[in-house]
Amino acid sequence: MTTVDDRLAGWLRADFGLVLVAAEPVPYGADDAARLWRATTADGAQWAVKLSGGGTPAGLLVTAHLAGQGVPGIAAPLTTGDGRLCGVHEGRRLSVVPWLSADRALAGGMSAAHWRAYGEVLAATHGVATTDELTALLSREDHTHAAIGAATRETDRRLRAVDGSADRWTREVAARWRAAAADVSTLLDRVDRLGAELRDRPADLVVCHGDPHLGNLLLDPDGRVWLIDWDDAVLAPRERDLMFVLGGVLAFAPVTPAQQAAFFAGYGPVDPDPVRLAYHLGVRALDDICSWARDVADADRPEAERVRALEIVDGLLSPVGLVSLARDALRDLGRWD
Repeated sequence: MTTVDDRLAGWLRADFGLVLVAAEPVPYGADDAARLWRATTADGAQWAVKLSGGGTPAGLLVTAHLAGQGVPGIAAPLTTGDGRLCGVHEGRRLSVVPWLSADRALAGGMSAAHWRAYGEVLAATHGVATTDELTALLSREDHTHAAIGAATRETDRRLRAVDGSADRWTREVAARWRAAAADVSTLLDRVDRLGAELRDRPADLVVCHGDPHLGNLLLDPDGRVWLIDWDDAVLAPRERDLMFVLGGVLAFAPVTPAQQAAFFAGYGPVDPDPVRLAYHLGVRALDDICSWARDVADADRPEAERVRALEIVDGLLSPVGLVSLARDALRDLGRWD
């Protein structure tokens, strides 16, 4: 093992009593503050080991609670010798869950049974009773988005100022941004209006995953799914999660009517609020377009990462991309001129 793995082995032994014999880095996810390994211990067991420097431990508490309530498709975190859900090393959280599957829904292979199971997982999650501890720890959806609005305006200012002296990838993303700037500006204005409207409309808040796209689903051959990466868990209206099926957020993996039908066969009957769906789609679209555009314009990033980020920006702006889906949802409400 490398020096880093030697440190990891020491932490796992001290915190969880696990004797590490191998640790393979897993390059999944877009969280720059996290590292993930597929670890094998001396008894032959395999574990997903995560070292996270962002967010809060709320996701670990949520998964422990959901698994304890019998919610399917949730892996409970391993506890430390003194009963904690994670260890803390160098200011980062070290957590361990059983290694579930290497088959990611994002790679394809989502059968009708998988879509139904996906619906069952989210329905059970949304139906679980919260505890005082969860209520105190989880953030609550309040239909404000000040940070995202500020990031949108700053990204607009920065990319509009790009000139010929910038490097190729910064010029490329600036050109994309300018072409879409009118739509982005209108989207921010409409989201601001919807947020103000929804703040005056009480909503039933449930435990939401917050980011249940296909990249956070693992598949079993028998049709089961596992919902992972609960770092964005939140108390929110169920539309916060359902938009990932009703709207879809991945341009390269749009959700078909047949897939939606299979999902709701598992989720059960529901009457989503189209205004809340449009709001959450719009907020997510603004967050994604700003985040990925900034990554493209970051000259300190490796070129391959910047090229990939530009491809994602192109997907977001495509006819099946999230910016277009958010605009269409607003148009359906009569909120887009």
